[in-house]
Amino acid sequence: MVKDWPKLAKDLSSAMRDVRAGIPDVAKAFSELAKTATANGALDPKAKELIAVAIGVAVRCDGCIAFHVKAALEHGATREEIMETVGMSIYMGGGPSFIYGAQALEAYDQFAALKKESA
Repeated sequence: MVKDWPKLAKDLSSAMRDVRAGIPDVAKAFSELAKTATANGALDPKAKELIAVAIGVAVRCDGCIAFHVKAALEHGATREEIMETVGMSIYMGGGPSFIYGAQALEAYDQFAALKKESA
């Protein structure tokens, strides 16, 4: 295991609480933007989360990978869909996306294992 993705998501959520407390208006606006952007529309929430995973991989954002892989799984994304998303990320982002794509897949496997344990 390269990273503990569920722990990373939990730790980042805790750290982000301090930011939310310090700049509540900005945090509220960001949360509203996230809610609006991920709402069901021409693309369903799962497709939108897969796009977010691809962008997270391409820009090499660990937190983005953790939060959006978890959300993609919660919206029904399969391992195969994560794999194809990683493939598009590699295509668009080159070698660095290959490394982060491997980490996104690892994140999916860890969150899926936790989901299975809690079921």
